[in-house]
Amino acid sequence: MPLQNRVTPTGEIIAMPHRGLFTGNRGIIHDPATKTLLKKRWSSPAWIVCLCEFRGWRRPVMARRSWTELFFLDEATAFAAGHRPCFFCRRDDAKRFRVAWETGNSASGISAKAMDAVLHRERLDRGKKRLHALPRPLVELPDGAMVQQGDDCFLVAQGRTLLWSPAGYAPHSSALDHPLLLTPPSTLRAIIAGYQPVLHPTARS
Repeated sequence: MPLQNRVTPTGEIIAMPHRGLFTGNRGIIHDPATKTLLKKRWSSPAWIVCLCEFRGWRRPVMARRSWTELFFLDEATAFAAGHRPCFFCRRDDAKRFRVAWETGNSASGISAKAMDAVLHRERLDRGKKRLHALPRPLVELPDGAMVQQGDDCFLVAQGRTLLWSPAGYAPHSSALDHPLLLTPPSTLRAIIAGYQPVLHPTARS
């Protein structure tokens, strides 16, 4: 059986066989003896997105009392859930994200801890996923933004909205009448300012 360590755009952690392009964590939220999640879904406000491979290191998943390995379809999914690039294994990407975040949010000299504090307010509402009104029409959102309507999540890419699933994205024909923004507003402004999230190959098919 697959472990419960796959993150959806709404921030939920589900059990699915597909691991996706990235790993990451929210601190220690599992029991290594059973490899199952605890009741809490985060133990640190630093929610990060990491490389699945780095310097040839291999981590046995959920096997020790260290950070809990989570997996994301792509960076857009991780951003929608409220994560940001890791300053250790993805240092160059994290630095580019910080520059874009500062530009988009009219900030300077921002620390990772300060970004995490803003993201934590934007991603959660009483422990549940916080949704936001669209700051501009759906067709004007940048590639990599994610929205939700009903129970479905959608990626904006190349002027289209694509339906998210754990295996990838798929076209859909229904119009989105009242979508809400999943991507935290500060991250969206970083994307608008020039940071380009890594998208799953199905977003281009």
